[in-house]
Amino acid sequence: MLKRRDNVLKRRDKRNKRNRRNKRHRSLRARALLALAVIAGSLAIALTTPVRLGLDLRGGTQITLETRSTPTTDADAAATARTVEVLRGRIDALGVAEPTLVRSGDHRILVELPGVHDPKKAADVLGRTAQLTVHAVLGPAGTADGATSPPADPAKERVLPDDSGQPLRLRAADLTGRDVEGAEARFDQQGGAGWHVTVDFSKTGQDRWRQVTARAACHPAGDPQRRVAIVLDNKIISSPQVDPSVPCGTGIPGGTTQITGSFDDTEARELALLISGGALPVPVETVEQRTIGATLGDAAIEAAARAAVIGTALTALFIIAVYRLLGLLATAALACYGLISYAALAALGATLTLPGLAGFVLAIGMAVDANVLVFERAREEYAARGRPSPRSALTAGFRGALSAIADSNITTLIAAGLMFAFASGPVRGFGITLAIGVLASMVSALVISRVLAEYAAGRPAVRRRPRVTGIASTGWVRDRLLRREPFLMRRPRRWLAASAVLAVVAASGVLVRGLDFGIEFTGGRLIEYATNTPVDPDRARTALTDAGFPRAVVQSSGETGLTVRAENLTNADAATVTETIGALGGETKKVRDELIGPSMGDELRRNALIALSLALGAQLLYLAVRFRWFFGTAAVVALAHDVVILIGAFAWLGKPIDGVFLAALLTVIGYSVNDSVVLFDRVRELLGRDRATPLPRLTNQAILQTLPRTVNTGMGAAFILTALAVLADDTLADFALALLIGLAVGTCSSVFTAAALTIELGPHRKPFGGAAVTTGPSGRPG
Repeated sequence: MLKRRDNVLKRRDKRNKRNRRNKRHRSLRARALLALAVIAGSLAIALTTPVRLGLDLRGGTQITLETRSTPTTDADAAATARTVEVLRGRIDALGVAEPTLVRSGDHRILVELPGVHDPKKAADVLGRTAQLTVHAVLGPAGTADGATSPPADPAKERVLPDDSGQPLRLRAADLTGRDVEGAEARFDQQGGAGWHVTVDFSKTGQDRWRQVTARAACHPAGDPQRRVAIVLDNKIISSPQVDPSVPCGTGIPGGTTQITGSFDDTEARELALLISGGALPVPVETVEQRTIGATLGDAAIEAAARAAVIGTALTALFIIAVYRLLGLLATAALACYGLISYAALAALGATLTLPGLAGFVLAIGMAVDANVLVFERAREEYAARGRPSPRSALTAGFRGALSAIADSNITTLIAAGLMFAFASGPVRGFGITLAIGVLASMVSALVISRVLAEYAAGRPAVRRRPRVTGIASTGWVRDRLLRREPFLMRRPRRWLAASAVLAVVAASGVLVRGLDFGIEFTGGRLIEYATNTPVDPDRARTALTDAGFPRAVVQSSGETGLTVRAENLTNADAATVTETIGALGGETKKVRDELIGPSMGDELRRNALIALSLALGAQLLYLAVRFRWFFGTAAVVALAHDVVILIGAFAWLGKPIDGVFLAALLTVIGYSVNDSVVLFDRVRELLGRDRATPLPRLTNQAILQTLPRTVNTGMGAAFILTALAVLADDTLADFALALLIGLAVGTCSSVFTAAALTIELGPHRKPFGGAAVTTGPSGRPG
């Protein structure tokens, strides 16, 4: 009887093992098919769709607009500045990423667009005033002999032809563009109306719309006075009749109307964006259109590419040296990550600038983080098991690291989404690039890397030699920490005091030396030259650097033209610049010499600050929900600490605060939150298993367990950044320096600021609902 029972149990065990093995194989095959589909799709996009290059890498089209005064509005500097902001919104809606718009003098606007396929169309869209008005129709304006009669009172009515050419007498405008809340292009498939534009009125506009349609409804069907005319830039674009079902004096409620016509999709979307973007404060006229060269020379681009290749190779070698076979497979997965990110940028039509390219290469180093999290967790699982196997430890590593990977990436995606929704210009572009990088890194680490690693770990040759995987040993960092087991959180207030002192010293640099804002924030002076012989922009940049203008922006303009932009140029400086250019191009004529406004205007900066504030608030809320409120507070305080130190360091060093620095600052913000989330995830896990140990002890344990991941991830990023700082030109060297400072400060603040503040804010006597525990000075139970 016992023997039969043993046989039944053995058969059941074999069946269960077979079922688990089949389930594991099916899961591996599904992930492998998904990985192949993603890689194949990305490869097809990368081979067929080129990425649009920015103004700094390839140049583009420059359109010069000039504002014109009207009888009611003067085209002064203030009106021109307001016009710049309206144009910026139109360009964003056109889908042109990373444009440059600056006010030149009091009446001109320079618009530089990278990679625009139809610059004439872009100029037409930008130049339209987009004055939208809605009028009641008073009747036809034609006489018996077919002539058009003039309006009886030009102040109260006007005459315009409708879409069929019939002139109509229109009453003074009942609604204007200020009464419009939004417009959207839609396609009516069921009603057969085709493409049309739906216009939504504001609360005030709804009342006025109801009144004008209520008066029109009092006239019989077919009467011209039952029509309502919608006019855009002195042209009737639609004059529909009020539906016969609408009774007299009632009007159309809801505040929504449709503009119909023989639109195609492009025309409908263009009309919607013009109405939504609002009218220009003053009319503009295109006075010039030309092709411009890249703001960076070939030498700078080649140096950046060389630094990127060397830095990426060093990162790959480091990962392979630390994690051996799994490191090699992770490097292959990271190459797939680069392919997926590139294909996503190409598919979305994003514009790639040099800082974006550097950030893209840096993201490859940062994408190592998810793999390092898994591999370090697998090392812990392998060391803790009695009879471990590389495959079981690896599976447990993926399962244990999933929550940290998910939380850190979700917080970053929240920030990226809010930057895209509320910011504009380079901050919005950064949000797109950041979101693409996060999603691609998750596919790389959780799908591609897992397929390769689990397949390799299941091979018999690897099972016989587990040390070749790289997870059979704990690593030298973890070994040293386990031997010494330092109690770093014995006195957390000392770490907080040191962090505060460091932040005060950094912030004092802003007060003592001030911030050296670049031309993007302050504006400056633009001088355009026509030379007798063409001048290579690279030679001009080198000569101007030697003459004392290292931050001058030099571009080719047309065939023999050259433009120089710099901030704080005096007349003596301008004379030196002219002399320098003349020495290179022979006879030189100054075509234009004007003061220009900042490309990052007040509204763009305000929107960027709003987006960043909302991102921090959303991250704080998410961390409070996923962890506890004091974890979120500690992460945000550590983030503010990192930002203050980075800005203060650049103030002390006299480095420029420009668009490149802004990209670096946003990257540091994302990295700082990531580091803190990984640490907090481990603290939460330990608190769930051990409710008796004091919080300082558990936090210290979490720091020691996650420190190998922090060191290895930081080293992976540091290789790329060091290569950029040493080998790239001055612009990217400053970018890399900012990120190196942020990397070091962010790593330290996650341990010594965020963790210490968590202990001070967190529960001291009842760690997450456990029994009361009194902690002594050392943090041990008292």
